[in-house]
Parts: sequence; structure tokens; C-alpha cells
Amino acid sequence: MQAIRSSVLRLTKPFHQRDYVVLASAFIIATFASGMWAVAMVYQVRQLGGGPLELSMVATSNAMGLLLFVLLGGVMADRHSCRRIVIGVEAINAVVLSVTALLALTGQLALWHLMVTGFVTGSAMAFFFPAYSALLPRILPADDLLAANGLEGTVRPVVHTALGPMSAGFLVAALSPAAAIFGVAACYAVAWAVLCLIRKNPDYDRVEQDSEDEHGPKMLQQLREGASYTFKTPWLLWTLLFSIVSVFTFIGPFEVLIPFVVSDNLGGDARTFGVVLACFGVGSALGSMLTASARFPRRYLSVMTACWSLGTIPLALVGVLDSLVVLCSILFLFGVTDAIGMVIWGTLLQRRVPKRLLGRISSLDFFVSLALMPLSMAVAGPLAELVGLTAIFVVAGLASPIFGVIAWKAGAFARDELEHPLRAADTVQRTD
Repeated sequence: MQAIRSSVLRLTKPFHQRDYVVLASAFIIATFASGMWAVAMVYQVRQLGGGPLELSMVATSNAMGLLLFVLLGGVMADRHSCRRIVIGVEAINAVVLSVTALLALTGQLALWHLMVTGFVTGSAMAFFFPAYSALLPRILPADDLLAANGLEGTVRPVVHTALGPMSAGFLVAALSPAAAIFGVAACYAVAWAVLCLIRKNPDYDRVEQDSEDEHGPKMLQQLREGASYTFKTPWLLWTLLFSIVSVFTFIGPFEVLIPFVVSDNLGGDARTFGVVLACFGVGSALGSMLTASARFPRRYLSVMTACWSLGTIPLALVGVLDSLVVLCSILFLFGVTDAIGMVIWGTLLQRRVPKRLLGRISSLDFFVSLALMPLSMAVAGPLAELVGLTAIFVVAGLASPIFGVIAWKAGAFARDELEHPLRAADTVQRTD
């Protein structure tokens, strides 16, 4: 009973901070909107007569927007008010999705409109997440960051890959993809209004300079400093290299091809696709909650790498499935392991990376991890037609475990995590 009480106290402690409640509420609403868009976009493309290739084009546009601007987003987060950045981003999302919804509702929407919308929302994400990652440690003390990241990881899959997609799926089936897009626009407008409630605290807007120059270093110099820190930090460098391989091999099949597995192999519709994504979301929520309510793992780098590596193996079966239950079970397990790794990783960055570099390292994390994401999405559709779903999902399932072992050994993760303990008791013992 005492252990349960301690876990609950750890989970709820961040909510004692009023501004964290505001920030988390807006994050939940915006994430719900993003989850709705994932389904609304798929069926809007199909309503326009598009297939895997056209869907790849829209998904790639979103990834390109993120990729092109994420490094700039990190620099901006370290140079300007993170509070103002997140507010501005949601305002842009609300306007762009409103225009897209209007075009869809009036029958004027074309594929290139969806590509532009995807590019703008991806670009907005490139500014939002580095600013959000840098703002969170300014609002919460270090001891509350694991719980906050775990709660974020719990809520994000529930609303992004469960509630959001399911809501959009029902709107698409009951009304039209245009109605679902209108719902996305409304959610972004609400998120913007909520973010405006964050107080104008000098700590949130303070910019920690990197040099004696009162204006701070030039942007290129800041980027070089972030890159230099990464190359000199083995655990960071090899985790990012691992992410490149992992993201390239599974993100395209996951984002682009699973809708067609559901429809072509399983005979499902929009509701079925929403349920499949919901299973992944439930697994992610469970993994995040378990991590947030537990102590930070002593072997944090090893646990993180093992979860990300082993969790993709069941994806090798997706291309030959004829059972919805098995597909849902695979995505549930994938969600659990992915979430555990993500919560540890987010907390690790916020605990071990210097605050003045956090915006840039967070953006570099996005950039390097997602560097091949547009290519993965772009080639997923054409490759599926060329070699078939089976071969693509076998590669998606087995590439991460192989390179995970390489990264774990090359980055000396086992030694590093013992030399840099993050548990309070371990830190005290090492100091003594």
C-alpha cells in the first residue's frame, strides 16, 4: 500500500504547479488535434482518389516541414521566449487548419492543399517541441521531470493514437473527412487560448547567453556548439545514430502502409484503423505510466536501448497478418516498449544536457532522429508496390535490434550509466 501511495504521489506532484497544469492541458488538446489529423488526412486523400503514393506525398510534406526547420526551432528556443513560441505555433496551426477545413467543406480542396497543410503543421511542430522541452525544466524542479515526462507519455498516446484517431474515424464515417478536419482546427484554436493563460514569468522568458556578448552568439555558432556537444558525448551521439536507422526502417511502414494492411488484408474501414491505432496508444500509455510511477532505472541507457530494440521485432509479422486481434496485440506491445524508452530519453536529456543547450539538443534530437523520415515515408508506398508488404515489415522489425546492439557497445552505455547515476541515492553514494 505504501508503494502504491508513493507512486501516486510521484505521478501527481507536477500538478502542484499551476503553469504546468496550463501547459499540460494545452499539450493534451493539441495532441488530440494531431491524432485526429492523422486519420482525417488519410481518408481525405482517399476521398480525392489517392492511394499509397499520394498518401506518401502528404506525409512526406509534413516530415519535410519538421526536418527543414527543427534546427532553427532549437536555436529560437534558446534565444527567445519559449512561452511566446508555443503560443504563436498553436495560433498558426488553428489558422491553417481552418482554411483547409473550409476548402474541404466547400469541395475546393486539392491534393496540393493537403501537402501545404502538412508542410506548415510540420514546420510548426519544429518550433513547438524544442520550446516545450526547454520550457518544462523552467516550470518544474528536476525531481518532477520523470513524472511529467511519464504523464506526457501516458496522455500523448491515449489522445494522439487512441481518442483522436477514433474521434476522427467516427466523424469520417458519420459525416465526411472535411468534418474531421474542421474538428482539428477547432482543437488547435482551443489549445492556443489555453496557452495564453500561462503567466508572464521572467524565468520562462529568460535567455541564458552562451558568451559574453550581450546579444549572444550568432545562430550558426550556436548550431556548431550544439553539434560539438553531441559529437563529444558518446551516449547522445550513438543514441541519435541508432534513432536514424530505427526511424527510417519503421516509420514509413507504420505511418503509410498500416492503413492499407487494415483495408486490404483485414477488410477494415476508418473505424477499424482508428481501433488499431488505439491499441498502440493504450500500450504507449501503459508503458509511460509504469515508467513515471517507478524509480528512474539505474541502468537507464541499457533499459532504453533494449526497449527500443526488442519492441520492433513483432512488426516483422505485420505484412502477413490476417487477424485484427494479432495486429492489435503487436501494436500494443510496440507501444509499451516505445513509450518506456521515450520517457527515459526525455528525462535523460533534461537531466544531463546543460540548460543553455537544451533547446538546441532537443531540436538536434528531432533533426537527427527524423533525418530520414521523409525518405522513409516517400519510399514506403512505391516499395510496397515493388516488393510487397511482407518484405518491408520484416526489415522494419529486425533492423532496430541489430543496430541497437551496435549502438549499446560503441557508445559504452553500460559504463556511462554507472559513471553518471541519476538516481538520488546512487548519486549520494557515489559522492560519498
